Amino acid sequence: METKIEGADAYHRDAEKVPLLRDMPIPDGEKKNPIQKAISQTFKSTAYLANLLPTGTVLAFQLLAPIFTNQGNCDSVSRFMTTGLVALCGLSCFLLSFTDSFRDESGNVCHGFATIHGLWVIDGSDTLPPALAEKYRLRFIDFMHAFMSVLVFAAVALFDQNVVGCFYPTPSVDTQEILTAMPVGIGVICSMLFVVFPTKRHGIGFPLSTN
Repeated sequence: METKIEGADAYHRDAEKVPLLRDMPIPDGEKKNPIQKAISQTFKSTAYLANLLPTGTVLAFQLLAPIFTNQGNCDSVSRFMTTGLVALCGLSCFLLSFTDSFRDESGNVCHGFATIHGLWVIDGSDTLPPALAEKYRLRFIDFMHAFMSVLVFAAVALFDQNVVGCFYPTPSVDTQEILTAMPVGIGVICSMLFVVFPTKRHGIGFPLSTN
């Protein structure tokens, strides 16, 4: 019995000498290097920028890209289909930047396209009075937002490895550096511009208007 007690005491003394897991230093191999931290931050930024795009367009692209690119193993037909997908999604981002919404007297949300005269309602019979339609008319900043939306979508597409593998199956070192740096640069510049020149529209695929 005494032998068992002494053995248990020795075990507890040895256990007290072992530091807790939270006090143990993280091995150097498990720490993130600056490149990994930059990549992680870039993906977070890309996820944020994707929120600036029409939800349906981004969802359609993410759903169809692996299918059209054959998981990045493209032939001539797959490459043509992928080109069409990227072009159509980019065009959608551009056009939907000119849409806006408002609530009618019944509280229903109506969407329309901004024109130089006001808002052209496309999903309802309700029309806006001229005084109210004035604030929905087309402005220069709408073209700026549309152009930035296309650039943001291009950055999202360049982060898709299936799309990159389709058009650049064996990129050179210089090409790989460009493909890595370009979406980061686009993301930084566009995020700054969206902060400085925020959009006030609530178009199709964007958060609904509260007015």
